[in-house]
Amino acid sequence: MRYTASTMAVRVTGQRCRIVVLLAAAVFAGGLTSGAAARESQGPKPDRAVDQPIRGFMQSVAHDVTQDGPLAWLKYFDEGPEFFMAVNGQMAFPNSAAAGEGTRKFAQTISHIELNWGDDLRVDPLTANFAVVAASWREVQIDTSGHRVQEAGYFTATVEYRNGRWQFRDAHWSAPPEGLGGASRKTDP
Repeated sequence: MRYTASTMAVRVTGQRCRIVVLLAAAVFAGGLTSGAAARESQGPKPDRAVDQPIRGFMQSVAHDVTQDGPLAWLKYFDEGPEFFMAVNGQMAFPNSAAAGEGTRKFAQTISHIELNWGDDLRVDPLTANFAVVAASWREVQIDTSGHRVQEAGYFTATVEYRNGRWQFRDAHWSAPPEGLGGASRKTDP
């Protein structure tokens, strides 16, 4: 094959292009590994750092609600306007003020309550200060007239570590409708 000036220029340009591509790939790969190393060197991963404290937080919530009644919830709700709670797909409390008022009214009707989280508690850390929690739940309520209600369902929430403690930033309770997946609510007269 005979090389002319134009074929040599194409060949040199092609080699330069390959060299540039290889250099760019090497720099990019180096950046990925050094970025990963930098993330690892920043300390423990959020999931390791927050999983157990959040599990402890959730157990404290169930214990305190069972021991102290519904008003115990108030110390675990974020007090800012960003808090909200939904129940079965409907907004129950659009903010912490409404949650406080609703919880206080509800507490006046209850003489005893027991809250238990299921063994399926999940903690999904988002950052060192935020996580999503999810668990099945069972609750027994006895109202001031002595009527007993048993409910069960699934709970999800965003928790935030602020002011030295974990708290619920938002929450959602759900219970299957009666007839789908068993009775979620049993009432004893």
